[in-house]
Amino acid sequence: MHMSTQWTLICLSLILTVRSADLHGAAQSTVPLCTTSPEDNLRMQAGARFKIALFADLHFGEDAWTEWGPQQDLNSVRVMSTVLDKEQPDFVIYLGDVITANNIMIKNASFYWDQAVSPTRARGIPWSSVFGNHDDAPFEWPMEWFSVTGIPQIDCPASTATYSGDKECSFRGTTRLELMKGEIQQDTLSYSKQEVISSAQVKWFQQKSEELNPDSSVPEVIFWHIPSKAYKKVAPKFGIHWKCVGSIFLERVAAQKAEMGIMKVLEERRSVKAVFVGHNHGLDWCCPYKNMWLCFARHTGYGGYGNWPRGARILEINQQPFSLKTWIRMEDGDEHSEVLLSS
Repeated sequence: MHMSTQWTLICLSLILTVRSADLHGAAQSTVPLCTTSPEDNLRMQAGARFKIALFADLHFGEDAWTEWGPQQDLNSVRVMSTVLDKEQPDFVIYLGDVITANNIMIKNASFYWDQAVSPTRARGIPWSSVFGNHDDAPFEWPMEWFSVTGIPQIDCPASTATYSGDKECSFRGTTRLELMKGEIQQDTLSYSKQEVISSAQVKWFQQKSEELNPDSSVPEVIFWHIPSKAYKKVAPKFGIHWKCVGSIFLERVAAQKAEMGIMKVLEERRSVKAVFVGHNHGLDWCCPYKNMWLCFARHTGYGGYGNWPRGARILEINQQPFSLKTWIRMEDGDEHSEVLLSS
């Protein structure tokens, strides 16, 4: 009896699951990769590898009224274009903080989303996105400072009960250093209001995973933005990396505020092979944790704090024999930190 393998890619709002199932029957020329809408199924050539590119922390839309703001967005487009042309992925996942919403007036938000996904769409590559704390952050400047064009007024506004005109308007277009100081604090303190995977979301995941993979017989990989507290447990300490694989270990893990049960659920599912997050721009490692791997992506965007070289994490899924491996592709074309996550 011939054995073929079906990979089903289920794109969900918080968690994206890759599944594989053995099918009995004749050989197939293509293997369906299914989204939540069957009519939008992706297709994978039987026997071929399936490659996913992760773009993390792009932070489009910062200080559009300055010279450096729009320029760093163009730089981010260049990074993504380089990775896409080099790797030729089958699927792209935007891993959160696609925009810096706290720096964007609502009327302009869709423009920056369009710009951020433009390299992927231009190449006809299917994509999905999870959301980060900056994607829904409220606009942080008083609207009265801005003209209809979105450019700060030359003159500071009059003082109000909330704002001191002289003090609060002294920035006259924030410098990048000032903006980054604020962003580092926001990321470190888990700025967005909840920044946890809630109990309701955990329940939803349990129900959905039982529906799709009731006996946990097929491999799964999970994606969200902010690392769970488990990442702190495995994080390299005192320069000792143990079994971790990566190239930058320069920050403490800025984890979710609370653990509402998602990691316990994942630990009990033998099908879960790896979790991928962004959020920490100065970390790009993968570390083993119980029955799975915990991985950071790579800071892709020129937006956001940090000046580490930009890149993207790549995942490659092989059908027969099954394997899941990952590496990092840099803007300059270099490839490093390859690790086999499961086989």
